[in-house]
Order: sequence, then structure tokens, then C-alpha cells
Amino acid sequence: MFDVRQFGAQGDGKTVDTAAIQKALDDCGKAGGVVRIPAGTYLSQPIEIHSRTTLLLEEGATLKATDDPKDYLPANVTWEDVLAGRSKGPFTNFLSGKKLTDVTITGKGTIDGSGARWWEPAEVARRKVSGYTLPRPNLVKIVGCKNLKVTGITLQNSPKFHLVPEDCEDVLIEGVTILAPAGAANTDAIDPTMCRRVKITRCLIDVGDDNVAIKSGKKMPGRECACEDITITDCVFRHGHGMSIGSETAGGVRNVTVRRCQFEGTENGIRIKSGRGRGGLVANIVYEDLTMKNVAGAITITTYYPKIPATDPVQPVTDETPKYQNIRITNLQATSAKSAGVIVGLPESLVQNVVLENVHISAATTGLTIRNANGVRLKNVRVTATEGPPFIVQDAQVEGLAEATK
Repeated sequence: MFDVRQFGAQGDGKTVDTAAIQKALDDCGKAGGVVRIPAGTYLSQPIEIHSRTTLLLEEGATLKATDDPKDYLPANVTWEDVLAGRSKGPFTNFLSGKKLTDVTITGKGTIDGSGARWWEPAEVARRKVSGYTLPRPNLVKIVGCKNLKVTGITLQNSPKFHLVPEDCEDVLIEGVTILAPAGAANTDAIDPTMCRRVKITRCLIDVGDDNVAIKSGKKMPGRECACEDITITDCVFRHGHGMSIGSETAGGVRNVTVRRCQFEGTENGIRIKSGRGRGGLVANIVYEDLTMKNVAGAITITTYYPKIPATDPVQPVTDETPKYQNIRITNLQATSAKSAGVIVGLPESLVQNVVLENVHISAATTGLTIRNANGVRLKNVRVTATEGPPFIVQDAQVEGLAEATK
């Protein structure tokens, strides 16, 4: 047991305890064991975790990031350089680690990213250039770890993404609460990136961007799909952009199951998003037993990002053309404050084999758009829309449409 107070940490919310916390982590990394953070508020600059380490935040403990950008930037780069677009950093993430084994972050305490200073300039930048993400540090990013567990803790107020396991295997994220204001730009909660064998369960997520975003931005050596075998169960999503796959899918995503999750007031419900130039295979995706209340689009499956054009000519197929196939949505009950959603492929790459079964969506505006798709099957599907027909079908083969529109 390595207690950070025994290494000199004050935990008074004023003293910068970086050196004491890092020394505890370093010594633990050499011997293996537990770094204990007892009740108190521990202000810290970026820290690094090592293999065979359990970071235990006890009840009443807050590990709080400093909010001075210079703490996260190289010595020759200023925050003004980043804001002016002269540099992207790189930023050091608050809690990080690389090429690790057997890492656990657990307890009833909190890791707080002190994000308020970062969010306003990020939102200003996003408004100037739609979809632009101003570079900032993530709260927790673990790269290349085998056997990673994050359980019980609260993550909140990250400058950017909260929890990013990248190129990790055998990941468990259980009982974690992740919080950020609804208007905090790019504050994704959990972003499994090029990961395999991931389980996310019993998490409460209320943030300003994707609640969960599975990302696969590049191909990984020796793998057909960089991201695979991911299960998300029994989670509650409040504010946020929903349960997402993409927009980076060039490395491929397969074997994803989302089951028994609740969506309350999210920007989207289930969402698969990509576009030409950053797409790849997305296959064998299963959604079961989901409830959605007041979402802004229950189903969003699109090979265009960020916007779907009204018309689009056929273009050559490349290795980075989105390819979606074998998607099943079963037992979905949803109310949408906007449309029911979209299932839209490219004219050169149709969405293939989508099954909707026991799906009931009540939409405040338009119905479900199905375009450039083949092998869509509707079984006991009911969509109600206040504007126009329940289904808007264009260049798509849809089985069961007549029954669904009775």
C-alpha cells in the first residue's frame, strides 16, 4: 500500500501535490500494489500510472487537475499558439499510461478535470468552424494496456474526452459515473479506440458530447478489425450525443452489443457515423432492449458525416469507403423530439442487412428515412410522425414496409 499522504501529499485543495502523487505511483509501479488516495482534495498537474498498479480513490477523495494550459503543453508552445491555430500541442493528458498490464482505477472518489477554463474557447472555435475540435488534454487516457479495470469512481469536468482506452485488450468499465455540463464541447465520456474485448456496464453518463463513442481510426497490424468484441449493458445516458460508433471507422469495427440501456434527453439514441475518406467495415452490431425518452433522433445510421446531402453522385469505392452490414435493432421503445431517424448509405456502398424488430418510435417531426440500403427488414415496427409519412424510402429495398405502414 502506497498512501500519497505518506509521500507528502497535503490534500488541502491548494497545495499542488503532483510530486508526492507521482512518487507514490512510481514506487508502486516498481513493486506492484495499491496507491491510496484518502479523503481530501489533491490538486495535481499531469501524472502517469504504471503496470501492476491499483489507483484507489477512497470516498471523499478528489484528484483535481490544475487548469493552467502550460502544465499540459511543451515548453516551447503556448496556449495562445493553440488558440491561434499555430500549434496543436501536443497536450499531456491528466492521467496517462502506455504499454501496461494489470491496471485498475477504482474507489468511491472523484477525478475532476477542472474543465471550465477550457470549454468556452473550445465552443468559440467550434462555432467558427463547424465540427472543429480545439486541442485540449483528455482526463484519463491509457494506451496499450492488457487487463484494464475502471470501476466505481466518478470522472467529471474533463477539458475534452473523459476516459480513452486506446489499443487496449480486456477492458472492464463498471459502475462509473461521468459528468460534464451539457454545453461543454467535445466532452465524450468513454471512447474505446482500437480496443478488443471491452465491457462497459452499469455506468451513469451525463456529458456534452458522445456518451460512448467506439472509434477505429486506423488499421492495426495483424487484425482484420481494430475494434471488436465490445459490450455495453445496463447504462443510463442523459445529456450527450448518444451511443456512437465512429466517426473514425477506417480500422474496422465488429461484434458490438448494446443491451438494456436507457437514453434520456440525448442528442441521438443509437448512432453509427462515418464518411468517405475515414470509413471502413462496421459489421455485426446488435442493439437490444433499449428505451429512449425525448431524444433528438432514435436511430442514426449514416455513411455521411457531419451532414447528409440531399443528392449525391456515385463515387469510386476505396479502402476508406464506409461499409455497414449486419445490424440488428430489437425491442426499442423511443420518443423523439425531432425525427425518428435515418438509415442512409452511399450510392456506391449501400447499407446491408438491417433488421428492426419490435421497434416503436414516436417522432415529433418526420419519420424514419431509409436511403441507399439493401436487405432492410421490418418486423413489428411502428413509427408515428407528425410531419409526412412514417417511412421515407429512397433507393432502398425494404421488406415488411407494407405491414409497418398499415
